Amino acid sequence: MEAILLEYLWVLLVLVALEGLLAADNAVVMAVMVKHLPKEQQKKALFYGLVGAFVFRFAALFMITLLVDVWQIQALGAAYLLFIAFKHIYDQQKGKEHSVEPEATKKSGFWMTVLKVELADIAFAIDSMLAAVALAITLPHLGNMEIGGINGGQFGVMLAGGIFGIIIMRFAAHKFVKLLEKYPQLETTAFVIVGWVGVKLTVLTLAHKDLGILPYDFAHSSEWKLIFWAVLLGIVAVGALISVKKKKRAENINTIY
Repeated sequence: MEAILLEYLWVLLVLVALEGLLAADNAVVMAVMVKHLPKEQQKKALFYGLVGAFVFRFAALFMITLLVDVWQIQALGAAYLLFIAFKHIYDQQKGKEHSVEPEATKKSGFWMTVLKVELADIAFAIDSMLAAVALAITLPHLGNMEIGGINGGQFGVMLAGGIFGIIIMRFAAHKFVKLLEKYPQLETTAFVIVGWVGVKLTVLTLAHKDLGILPYDFAHSSEWKLIFWAVLLGIVAVGALISVKKKKRAENINTIY
């Protein structure tokens, strides 16, 4: 029982860290989208955006729990996570910081800007909840209660991750934004993790009882869990190392000039 609780705690910690980085990205995008508005209207638009984030995340969570055992939904979720991960890394290599540019919202009125912020919230809600589902769904069952098509313990981890995501977006997003400004490579690391979580969901899909391309036991085995977490920790370690090296290189260049 203690081992199961430790596994749950570990997944929750990873979710909180991932939610923080994704929330920071969300905060940057929303700040860009509302920057053309007067200061007071910016605050109102961001407040409506926060409310929208809350609603859409929990709507996405409850919808996913009802459909989580359908392999086609799992396949779409895996494809989506892999797509946004590869797209972000590709855009960064091409020098694009974000897909939302200030010019796109420059002439928008207040309510049109709010609408665009809410649409961005929907995309981020899907990203967040799919990543949470893919991480939580292979956890061992905790108790016999089920919500939708998912175990109550797994649902609790996803719900806690979603709540922490909202809290971070409201109270700590600016700190994560500063962290990303200081170590920009961490944003890429976060999306590499999202891609790796997409791989995990792909393995789960291929091992679905109605598909059977991979053995069902493999997707839920200790060996696969060990591989997944070892690679994930490796991604974090490499990302942190590259971030520190790039920062030191930039500081040295600034010192020279």
